[in-house]
Order: sequence, then C-alpha cells, then structure tokens
Amino acid sequence: MRQELLSLPKGLAEEVSKNLVMVARLIDEDPERAYAYSRIALRLASRVAAVREAAGFAAYATQKYSEALAEFRAAKRMTGSVELWPVMADCERGLGRPERALAMAGEPEVQKLDKAGQVEMRLVAAGARRDQGQLEAAIVTLQSPELASSTVQPWTARLRYAYADALLAADREDEAREWFAKTLEADKDGATDASDRLAELDGVEFVDASAEDVDVDVDDEDDDDDAEVAAAERASDVAEYYDEDDDEYEPQERPAAAVRADDEADADAEADAEADDEPDDRDDEFDVTDEDVATDEPDADRDKA
Repeated sequence: MRQELLSLPKGLAEEVSKNLVMVARLIDEDPERAYAYSRIALRLASRVAAVREAAGFAAYATQKYSEALAEFRAAKRMTGSVELWPVMADCERGLGRPERALAMAGEPEVQKLDKAGQVEMRLVAAGARRDQGQLEAAIVTLQSPELASSTVQPWTARLRYAYADALLAADREDEAREWFAKTLEADKDGATDASDRLAELDGVEFVDASAEDVDVDVDDEDDDDDAEVAAAERASDVAEYYDEDDDEYEPQERPAAAVRADDEADADAEADAEADDEPDDRDDEFDVTDEDVATDEPDADRDKA
C-alpha cells in the first residue's frame, strides 16, 4: 500500500494514508465511521488500487454490497489479482444472488487462490447453498482435507464453525455439538461464539447476577405473620370504654385526644429517664439523702418565728 501511495504527491499521500489508517482502526468497532473515512480517501485518490480495496471493505462492513462489489472489481482490474474473488462472490450473496456466487466458485480464478483464499471460497459456496435451502449440499461442500486436518490454521476455527452450524441446521445435533467443541479447541482468540453455542446445546442457561430486578416469592406463612403484626398495631389504638347504654365495658376505637395524651405521657417519661441518667455535677457536701431528712432536728429559730 505504501508503494502504491508513492505515485501521489507527498502531501496528498500523507493525507490519504491517514484516512486509510482510520479505516483499518474503525472497521470492526465502528463500520459507519470507517466507511466515512474511506469515502474521503476515495475522493482524494480514486486511481490507487489500495484505496479502492479499502473503500470496498468499508462498504462491505456496512452491508453496502453493490458499492463494495464495484470497488472490488475496480481494484481487481487495476492489479490483476484474484485475491478479492471470494469476497466478491460473497457480495453476490449479499445482493440475493447465490447462484452467481456458486458460478464464481467454479471459475478458473479459484485455482489461482492460495490455501486461505480457497478455504474462504469454500465457505462462501457453502453459504450460497444454504441460501438456496440446500443444507446437505452445504455440508458436503465444507467437507474437505482442511476440515479433517488436525493442524490449526488461521481459517480452521471458522471452517469448523460453519460446518457445525450447517449440521445443526440439518438437525444433526450430536454431530454439531462435536464440531462446536472442535471449533472451541481451535478458536484461541475467541473469533466465534462456539462456547455459547455449545452451552446452548448442553442446556446451560446464563443468568446475569448484576440484574437488579429479581422476583422474590413470599410464602403464605410470611403473609400470615404480616397480617398478625398489622392487627396488633391496630389493636394498640383500641381500649375498653364503659358504654352506659349497654351497662358494660366494650372495646371501642380510642379517641384521637386519648392517643395524643398517651403519646405525650410517653415522651415525658422518656425525658425523665434521660434526665436521671445524666451525671450530677453538684458537690457531695450539698447532697441531701432521705435519711438526712428523716433525722433532721427542727430549727429552733424557725419555731420561734
């Protein structure tokens, strides 16, 4: 890419390269922003194959398949490379044309692809078969020496995952579980959700422990206890008053004035108790006990008066 940008004036090449760097940084986490940067680079240097390719991948990431296909075709014409053949076929799938993707899978360009490209083409072809509802054909398409190999390659996890997913779609659950497990062994970087799919097949349910909305079941006994407490609270405001008409004492609702009087009395008693607990700062020589009062002799002067 750097070599291709050398065809541009230095200042322009730097500006284009900055936008291409942002495309690469954002394409996975924020495809829309990556696409915006790719349009800037494309406007500045549309005759550079690397720019057309980057614009194609940004459009592909945002599911603008027609635009992506046009950019990939332009890059292929400029370079003569068949490296983009599988992703071009997948764009045909995205446009709802799986038959064209299958036709591309049989073209001579596939034989010019490296091993990774051929595996990618096989994945696209299997996906096209599934688009047409041909599940068994998709499974057969994925069966290959690369799938059977015990050596882990960069494409191994994706190939095994696609095979397991096709098996599950065909209701071959036991085989699917086996291949999801094999996918997990090869997927060291967590590129697939094989662990979640495997857990689903095993009937494991994940619960969010941080969830705040938790339903709590209350037993009937607890309800009875709450009712008794409420009844006791209501009973505290009920007393027996004499009913002159019936000539007997009957439980009646206590008047509000009586309730307030009792509350004031309770408050006074509590204040007195607190006062009794306070330390006495007076000197001992001025303390007078009940015994002193009992034995105190009458004051002679006071009697005279």
